[in-house]
Amino acid sequence: MQRRVFIAGAVAALATAPAARAQPPPRLAMLLTGSPAAPTREHDAFMRQLAALGWTEGQQLVVDRRWTEDPAQLARLAVAAVRDKPAVILAAGPEATRGARQATSTIPIVMIAATDPRMFGVESFAHPGGNVTGVTVGPPEIVSQKRLQLFKEAVPAVSRVVVMWDVNMSSDAPAMAGTANAARALGLQVKDVDVRGVHDFDAAFAAAKKDNADGVLMVEGPRTVAKRALIAELGLKYRLPIMSHFSRIVDAGGLMSYGPDLSDLFERAAIYVDKILRGGKPSDLPVEQPSKFEFVINLKTAKALGLTIPASVRLRADRIIE
Repeated sequence: MQRRVFIAGAVAALATAPAARAQPPPRLAMLLTGSPAAPTREHDAFMRQLAALGWTEGQQLVVDRRWTEDPAQLARLAVAAVRDKPAVILAAGPEATRGARQATSTIPIVMIAATDPRMFGVESFAHPGGNVTGVTVGPPEIVSQKRLQLFKEAVPAVSRVVVMWDVNMSSDAPAMAGTANAARALGLQVKDVDVRGVHDFDAAFAAAKKDNADGVLMVEGPRTVAKRALIAELGLKYRLPIMSHFSRIVDAGGLMSYGPDLSDLFERAAIYVDKILRGGKPSDLPVEQPSKFEFVINLKTAKALGLTIPASVRLRADRIIE
């Protein structure tokens, strides 16, 4: 009798083992601006952090990347991603977050780089309350004042600044208000130039040069991220120094940037994904603001523009491109 019980148990174990092994790993959908041919440092930092937390792509996790250089496509990509029933969605940027939020109210969404999370249904930073949580880029007025201050110190001749932003990005409104207030406090003249599409960048820089602008302040969105190389090239073409929010444009050839460290934000987003994959609920995971900022200077670009960055400014840089 004992032998029959043992054999029956062994057979049952063998029968259930393949079913357990056949359990598919969870799926992570990623909504990203850019090209799969040129993944960003932030993307790589995110994947390294996920692996460090025990989620290796192709083993414990299926990763579904949805890339686009046109932010208008992010909503469509979000709908397609939701059809595959991911366990969690990573939405990099406000347009990706908006698209994901419109596509689903149940699948957890981890956002990155949203200025005001309330526009995505978040009730409060401490208690999001819905299916969206993640990290923001912080209060725009504080970052805007610091960016303009550093711009003025690095290029003392700056007095007229053109602020370029994507007019279709409604989430940029707080940043624009913060920039205007900061400019008044520093005695700078600012003029807004709207960019509605890729072909507007050249015209925008030409208009800035015609208006005798001394520099360009970029208010980044998905379109500027995707076209950072073009923007940097236009800055050199029209001999206009560019101060950006994130370092991506500086890596591409812009002059300077000051803002949250995107790699750090992506790494922290990976921690949110890990918690959700292990059973956490986005409604219970507080939204975080950035704690690590970086100031980056491209001295190659400064030289090409005939500028000498004061030593007092260079010493404060977190990273210098030479």
